[in-house]
Amino acid sequence: MCDEFTMEADAQALAGLTQTGLTRRGFAAAGSAAALAGCVATAPGQSGGDLAEETVRITTVDGVADGFFVRPLKGKHPGIILWPDVGGLRESKMVMARRLAAAGYAVIAVNPYYRGGPAPTLKSFAEWRTPEGQAKIAPLRAQLTNEAVARDAKAWVAFLDGRREVDKKRGIGSSGYCMGGPFTVRTAAAVPGRVKAAASFHGAGLVGTAPDSPSQLLSATRASYLIAIARNDDARSPADKDAFRDAAKAAGRPAEVEVYAGDHGWTVPDSPVYDPVEADRAHARMLALFAQL
Repeated sequence: MCDEFTMEADAQALAGLTQTGLTRRGFAAAGSAAALAGCVATAPGQSGGDLAEETVRITTVDGVADGFFVRPLKGKHPGIILWPDVGGLRESKMVMARRLAAAGYAVIAVNPYYRGGPAPTLKSFAEWRTPEGQAKIAPLRAQLTNEAVARDAKAWVAFLDGRREVDKKRGIGSSGYCMGGPFTVRTAAAVPGRVKAAASFHGAGLVGTAPDSPSQLLSATRASYLIAIARNDDARSPADKDAFRDAAKAAGRPAEVEVYAGDHGWTVPDSPVYDPVEADRAHARMLALFAQL
């Protein structure tokens, strides 16, 4: 999957950070601080005091799932499901959820690894690059079958529709990063009557010929799509962007498909290849998509 594709690039980025005296832990902290600064800069008038947040737990057929639910203090807002990358639900993803909530959304950042216990499974993306981190994630990741993701998507849509802060007259959106990118399409296919927009950032495995490949599921959805591709992912699979565009056109689904000037993981604050300029541009396109909900 995409998370393995860029280990070499990440190692090079981390080597550069080491030369500057910044450790992995320091990078993660700096990334979260940068994202918080971006949230304030892009959401004038909003602050931590304007948001309500809580850890929530819901019972699914597979166990008790937990997530980080954040929304504006007042009013009803479109619901958004945020699927994390391979590192799972952690502080950087909570930062990203807060930023989206500050733009006027009720956001549930989910723990995809709840079958193994509550979040955080890892505290930072840097932990995923360690043998211990990969050993911890591997069995949890193996449980995320296509069927399991669809079941989870239905459960989280039901959660949002059960909250008074969610405007049920408007559609639900979904955003996903790396491993979570294709989960956004699966979410739209699992509950097509509610999920109206899906945004994938440096997502893996979006194109395939299998009947349950995300590109083959588009005709079963009613969503519009933002597919933001990393330049090094595109270099490895240059035909995928056109294949997804063609699949979306055949399915009659609107899709903005673009290769960004950032490497795999560029949108995630604690990633060693985080690019705040391109991350902000991708965030703006996501807001434009979700404005249609």
